[in-house]
Amino acid sequence: MPQQKAVRRIGVLTGGGDCPGLNAVIRAVVKTAIREYRLSVVGFENGFGGLIQNRARELTEKDVVGILPRGGTILGTTNRDNPFYYPMVINGEKVFRDVSDRAMENINIHAIDALIIIGGDGSLSIAKEFYERKGLPVVGVPKTIDNDLSATDQTFGFDTALNTATEAIDKLHTTAESHHRVMVLEVMGRYAGWIALEAGLAGGADIILIPEIPYRIERVIDKVSERRDGGKKFSIVVIAEGAKPLGGEMVVRRRVEDSFDPIRLGGIGNIVAQQIEEGTGMESRSTVLGHLQRGGIPTAFDRILATRYGTGAVNLVMAGEFGKMVCLRTPYIDSVPLAEAVGEQRLVPPDGDMVCTARQVGISFGD
Repeated sequence: MPQQKAVRRIGVLTGGGDCPGLNAVIRAVVKTAIREYRLSVVGFENGFGGLIQNRARELTEKDVVGILPRGGTILGTTNRDNPFYYPMVINGEKVFRDVSDRAMENINIHAIDALIIIGGDGSLSIAKEFYERKGLPVVGVPKTIDNDLSATDQTFGFDTALNTATEAIDKLHTTAESHHRVMVLEVMGRYAGWIALEAGLAGGADIILIPEIPYRIERVIDKVSERRDGGKKFSIVVIAEGAKPLGGEMVVRRRVEDSFDPIRLGGIGNIVAQQIEEGTGMESRSTVLGHLQRGGIPTAFDRILATRYGTGAVNLVMAGEFGKMVCLRTPYIDSVPLAEAVGEQRLVPPDGDMVCTARQVGISFGD
C-alpha cells in the first residue's frame, strides 16, 4: 500500500461520461486545496488519457471562477484510455497493453503526491487498480447520472438528469393528449432504472419499464387499452434503456471494445412503441432523450453535493485516507474503501417503497 508522506501537490481528473456537477467538484477541490491547505493543484486533461499522454495544467482559483453553474468539465473527459488496457496499433494490428507505468512516470514528473479521480464505476475501478497495484495515493469521487453506485446514497448528476427527464415527460403529455397518441420516452440508466422510475413517478407516467422488473408486452398493451376504453385517449410510457421483456435480453445498440463500458444500450423504446401500436391500433411515437440528460446547468442539489464531495476528497487526502471514495451517508459526507464502492451496483428494489408507491397510484410496470 502507498506510504504516507507530506502532501504538497495534488492531481485531479474527470473520467467516464460527462455529468452535470463535474465543474463544481473541480472548483471545490481547487479552492479547498489552495485556501485550506496551501496546496498546488494539477488537472489532467481528457480523463486517463491525460495521465498516459502527459496532458496536464496547473489549476488556480482563477481557473475555476464562474464554473459552478456550468455543465460538463473544464478538464475534458473520455470513457476510454484505460491505462491497464490501452489500445495500440502494432504492425497494423490493434492490441491492448498495460501502460500504467507510463502514467505513473507522468505523475512523478509533476511531483504529484496524491490523485483525486472523479468518475463512475469504470473510473473508480481503475482508481482501485492504481492504488492496489501501483501504490498511488488516490481518492475517488462518485459521479454518474445513473445513480447506480451502491456505496453512496446518491451520486451528483442524477438530480439534474432526473429533472431533465421529468421536464421531457411534462412536454410529451401535452402533445400526447392533443393527438391522442401513446408517447414512449426512453431514458438512460444502463442496468439501473432510477431515472425512469423517479422521472416517471414525478411526471405522471402511466407505465414505467425498468431493468429490475422484466415486463410482458401483453400487460403493457392491456394497460394502454384499459385507459383508452376508460376514455383516456393517450398514454405515457417511460422506459429505461436497459429494460427487457420477461425471458428476453436488453437491446444492445453497439459494442465498443476499448471503453470502460463496452456495451451501448438503446433502441428498446422504438421496439415497445411499435408493439403498442400493433397491439392497440393507437398511434405510438418514441422519443430517445439520450445525451440531453448529461448536459445543461446542474441543479442546486447537484451543485451542493458536488461541492461537498470535492471538499471531502481533499480532506481525505490530507488525512492520509487513500484508497477510498467519498460518499453521502445522509446527512453526512463519509468515505468507503474503493473495493466496496465498485463491488456492487445499486439497483431499484422491485418491492421497494418507491415501486410500491407507483403501483398504488396506478402506474403499471408491465409485470
